[in-house]
Amino acid sequence: MAPNRPFTVDPVLTAIAIGYSNPAQVLIADKVLPRIPVGQEIFKWTEYPVAEAFTVPETEVGRRGQVNQVTFSGTERESSTRDYGLDTPIPISDINVARAAREAKTSNYDPEQHSVAMLTKLVQLDREVRCAKRIQDPNTYAPGRRIVLAGGDQLSDYANSDPLGVLDAAIEGTLIYRANTLVMGNRPWSFLKRHPKLVNAVKGNLTSEGFITKQQLADLLDIKEVLVGDAHVNTARPGQAANLTRAWGNSISALYIDPTATKDEITFGFTATFGSKIAGRIEDEDIGLEGGVRVRSGEKIKEEIVAKDVGYLIQNPVAEAA
Repeated sequence: MAPNRPFTVDPVLTAIAIGYSNPAQVLIADKVLPRIPVGQEIFKWTEYPVAEAFTVPETEVGRRGQVNQVTFSGTERESSTRDYGLDTPIPISDINVARAAREAKTSNYDPEQHSVAMLTKLVQLDREVRCAKRIQDPNTYAPGRRIVLAGGDQLSDYANSDPLGVLDAAIEGTLIYRANTLVMGNRPWSFLKRHPKLVNAVKGNLTSEGFITKQQLADLLDIKEVLVGDAHVNTARPGQAANLTRAWGNSISALYIDPTATKDEITFGFTATFGSKIAGRIEDEDIGLEGGVRVRSGEKIKEEIVAKDVGYLIQNPVAEAA
């Protein structure tokens, strides 16, 4: 009986390999929580009280009076990156058989390259799921900057809902910094892009039928970008049939995102990134009879929400599927 290898050696094998994974364009974590390099695994930032920048003291000075003094304070926050990575073992016999097949031009399969690519995608998907959970968690936002829609207010009710009013209120509902980005999953977007009132507004009152694009909605609301996450993740236990669900669910977030934010600038959140992504191979003599290698892919990062007041959450924007 031939060994159960993750590839087929066949003299008529084509150069086509079919494998399902999330396309890169459906992953939005790097745009929602932009990566900011940090110099070491432990990093710090300073949080300043809101009142200090907006409380106007007496500035008039009498001819012989003293100049009024103000003091500034700040709270130093500290965190550290976490390690995320995966290994996969590859017997040396698999590597040798695959190499022989490539040399004979009957296959283009390289088990090490394939494993690195798949591990990297899984690490990225784990990051997408973490990001989606943080962004969709009501506790991520200040108490006064979240709303739950129900009944006729839900944007799936085309006759009664007011999508422009709801979205504009969320965008304007952040503190000082007007939200410049909408973040949502595929389900809310599937209703928004077909909402007759939005279509009508974009088309100049000419029609209420058809679709609008993400860029058209962004232009209509005068914001930078509309991000729609559509990553799928398997929630089934190992060994069970796959149960694919979307990482981004039924919510819409209005966020102020500055991907270039540095020391004293505001952004809803960021991803502290230490070093570059890691990919490599480790010799392992305990794999199979002849030994093998463990291929590894990973990174050192930490997602942080640092200015929750420049975010606004709309929960249950559309009715749940029956």
